[in-house]
Amino acid sequence: MQAHGGTPNVNSSGEKDQASELAQLANARYAPEPPPVLDGVTVVTPPKLSEDLTVITTLEEARAAVNAAAASAQRLISIYTPDLEPDLYDQTPFLETIKHFVLARSFSKVRVLLVEPQRVMRDSNRFVAMGRRLSSCIDIRYVGVPTKQRASAFLIADDRAIVYRMRPDTWDGIAHLNNPPVARRYLSEFDAVWNASAPDMGLRIARRG
Repeated sequence: MQAHGGTPNVNSSGEKDQASELAQLANARYAPEPPPVLDGVTVVTPPKLSEDLTVITTLEEARAAVNAAAASAQRLISIYTPDLEPDLYDQTPFLETIKHFVLARSFSKVRVLLVEPQRVMRDSNRFVAMGRRLSSCIDIRYVGVPTKQRASAFLIADDRAIVYRMRPDTWDGIAHLNNPPVARRYLSEFDAVWNASAPDMGLRIARRG
């Protein structure tokens, strides 16, 4: 994968604040506990992993994170991605989760913002095909407005769960299934770009052929 540009418009201090907050989440992934003492001897035990927060370093972990976040959604899934990364979003477990999500609830919605839609048009993508079949529930748009360049990729479930990677050319990132403040901050950025972007009809028409 290659790094991609095109991101929601935020100021420099906002970016630093968000990066700092995510870094703090990474550093806080282990819940500190006092070491137990047995017969006067301190017993060293492995750190305990926080229930909701995980640090992602591999493709397998990234897949598990987006699957878990999507499965937790009740009404809205928002995805910001360079090209609907097939290694994540064109996988059967994820597609089945999305299918169940949109068919089980009449009010559910999936929104996708693409930075480089031409990369999706060149390759067959089952997510796009599902979006055509379920167009009332799955909306795909491309970032077609001038924005400040910042490479990133993320998935937000409702306004609570988030899977965030600072660079889409690596799998390194953070997933938190219950962090409304961070999720809402990125959802606000997503909404701003979403409202300024047009539906990517060219992508859907191209895939029909």
